[in-house]
Amino acid sequence: MNNAFLKRYKISIVDGFGKPVFLKGVNFGGWLMMEGYFMYAPNLAVQVFEKEFIQQCGSKALAELMHRFRSSFITEADFKQVASWGMNCIRLPFHYKVGADPKALSYLDQAVAWARKHKVYLILDMHAAWGAQSPDWHADSLNGKTELWTKRSNRQKTYALWEKLADRYKDEPMVAGYDLLNEPMLKDTGLLNEFYRESIKAIRRSDKNHILFIEGEHWAQHVDCLEDFTDDNWVYSIHFYEPIEFTFNVVPFMRYPWGQCNKNTLRRRLEGYWRFAQKRQRPVHVGEFGVNYRQGVYNEHLYLQDELKGFNDFGFHWNYWTYKAVKNHMFPDGIYSYYPNSPWVHRPGPKTGWHRWGELWAGHKNEMTSSWRTKAFGLNAHVIEALKKAL
Repeated sequence: MNNAFLKRYKISIVDGFGKPVFLKGVNFGGWLMMEGYFMYAPNLAVQVFEKEFIQQCGSKALAELMHRFRSSFITEADFKQVASWGMNCIRLPFHYKVGADPKALSYLDQAVAWARKHKVYLILDMHAAWGAQSPDWHADSLNGKTELWTKRSNRQKTYALWEKLADRYKDEPMVAGYDLLNEPMLKDTGLLNEFYRESIKAIRRSDKNHILFIEGEHWAQHVDCLEDFTDDNWVYSIHFYEPIEFTFNVVPFMRYPWGQCNKNTLRRRLEGYWRFAQKRQRPVHVGEFGVNYRQGVYNEHLYLQDELKGFNDFGFHWNYWTYKAVKNHMFPDGIYSYYPNSPWVHRPGPKTGWHRWGELWAGHKNEMTSSWRTKAFGLNAHVIEALKKAL
């Protein structure tokens, strides 16, 4: 079914035998777009952390910290690990500063080189655009402002960045494509469609080949507001965390299945996306899905199995959120979790996670750097078992 589904559309990824490739993998969240909860910190904009750290340690120390973090949180070993599981795709969220800064851009280049070596496709995901595309921390929004939408200059800079990246990677076969904007939030969907039209134009000036992953409004859930863009090579990219009371552990002690949450209700919700995409003759990519891991006590692994079966049955590509994170009691976390209560985690508070980094950096930088490596994390067995079963 999967190959027949893909052959129906114009998809530019084929293997060495000319067969369509079905993308299944993970997100490398938190690496090139830092988020508070990954480090057991309050969910505030990363620019708040950076300003606080500079005040305590100075800008040179921040540059050193960011280099150490980006050189240790994800390494070549992590690309090799993903490939060894049989996965073939990594969605790579990045902050616009990474793409715009020639020095920081080397991390994207390195990721592409590792992907090529280990034969894993990359989806480059604009996770935080200029001015922020949503009021949330993961768009690096300051005080809930969404100035991507209120300032045309921010949109123009975002178009220019996509044109730059498209020109840079236009001939790279291991780049599956570009996720144009992560989880946009705005009432004016006409402006959202304009943003996508202009982004497509900017990319296609250089790159005629790669897939464009286009997300709907309201945290990538409402795709029916999107135009049927004239470009031949784009797909719907949705995020599926339903119900968040369970997946985010917002309501503790819920056990799957219960009440109106079971494999049948999950399937009906997914079928709605499938029917819409069928009418538009477009594939669906689930760019994010995941669950807060609770050692399988609440059957979160059974939830994942039912969800993944739905994805596969409907022919949806998918990337799990996320690869690794410091263990938290809330929000979807990783295949790997960091469980120790190190001083730079400090779960009892009142200051936790990266809000303690400034005071600890000078005396603990080597230990902190070691703690960011995946070998310091524990594998969440039920999660990886569910994912591998769906490959």
